[in-house]
Amino acid sequence: MSKRYLFALLLAAPLCAMAADDKPKTAQQEKMTTCNKEAGDKGLKGDDRKQFMSQCLKAAKMSQQDKMKACNKEAGDKKGDDRKAFMSQCLKGPAKS
Repeated sequence: MSKRYLFALLLAAPLCAMAADDKPKTAQQEKMTTCNKEAGDKGLKGDDRKQFMSQCLKAAKMSQQDKMKACNKEAGDKKGDDRKAFMSQCLKGPAKS
């Protein structure tokens, strides 16, 4: 339990510090914010959240082919326009500043 608390604290500390500053976010901070929001939206906790965050933060370093594989796997059973929209957003990755 204490490892989970420490991990959450480590994730939250930079976000709290950013809220106090008026400086624009760096690309890494934007990526962290986006990945953290996605993990929260998916309701991930514990090891699943850590694994997701790790993969999400590494996503920018992936080749296009690796991104396609990861997005395709994540798309799962989505079909039609929902799948197209999801794949498009997934392949674009987190918004850049």
